[in-house]
Amino acid sequence: MRLKVAFQMDPLPSLNYAADTTVALIFEANRRGYELYFYEPHQLTWSNHQVRAPLFPLSIDTAMMPPLILSKSEMRDLSDMDVIWIRQNPPFDLGYFTNTYLLESLPPTTLVLNAPHGVRNAPEKLLITKFAHLMPPTLITEDLEEITAFQETHGDIILKPLYEFGGAGIFYLKPGDVNLAVATEMMRKSYPTQPWMVQKFLPEVRQGDKRLLLLDGELIGGFSRIPAEESIRSNLVRGGQGQPYHPTEKDKKICQELAPMLKEMGLFFVGLDIIGDYLTEINVTSPTGIQMLNKLNKMHVERLVWDKVLEKRV
Repeated sequence: MRLKVAFQMDPLPSLNYAADTTVALIFEANRRGYELYFYEPHQLTWSNHQVRAPLFPLSIDTAMMPPLILSKSEMRDLSDMDVIWIRQNPPFDLGYFTNTYLLESLPPTTLVLNAPHGVRNAPEKLLITKFAHLMPPTLITEDLEEITAFQETHGDIILKPLYEFGGAGIFYLKPGDVNLAVATEMMRKSYPTQPWMVQKFLPEVRQGDKRLLLLDGELIGGFSRIPAEESIRSNLVRGGQGQPYHPTEKDKKICQELAPMLKEMGLFFVGLDIIGDYLTEINVTSPTGIQMLNKLNKMHVERLVWDKVLEKRV
């Protein structure tokens, strides 16, 4: 089956060709001979019951760097596509929110991944609150007194914005830290429309957190991410190093508990973050990790993904 596939993405210059999952998905789709297109989220247009975008035909020339090449765009009805991948990064703001509503109006003959209603109802740091028993002690607030009381109970804490990604805006604060007031002031200035998440600091993060990848509710593998020296942020974009990791029985039980909800919400490709035995995030907007998992475990995860897409298209 020769699929017509559109990728809703950030601008191409932002891609990391050696690491990004989107790149792996595009290259595999090209290997299979699919018809590929690119557009940016802000380019969606709704008119007369149609959702349209200027689709740029996407081709690959491995002799060039960067290898992805765009041809002249043409305004197209997105219902002409067989598959649309939502692959732009957060933050999950009103523009992202609106985008999910527009994509949701497409007919079921166009498979949107992940499902727009699922993405809209699953902000990554909030979705885990449905599984509070799996989380570390957590507080969501903008109240400095609440944060101070939480810190008095739990000691070292992590303060982070709710709707950022890639470790952006994270503060590590010890009890009595004079920087707490400064940190909250900076949060108010940098993220004026976002509440904050406060969590008990988990020292196990120094040995790395775990990224597990789920495909249509099934665990396909994982790896650990070791923070750079003198850092508590293990995100690969923040200098974290990927290491081989074999999911434990505890990890598998967490995945099994989440699977029914993920499938019901249409969250087809998901990345879980686990520190120690605690679930810390459920990544659904643009989860990454395929290239690292391939490298560490000699896999071709992108092939598994496209095979599953074909199953859902039948």
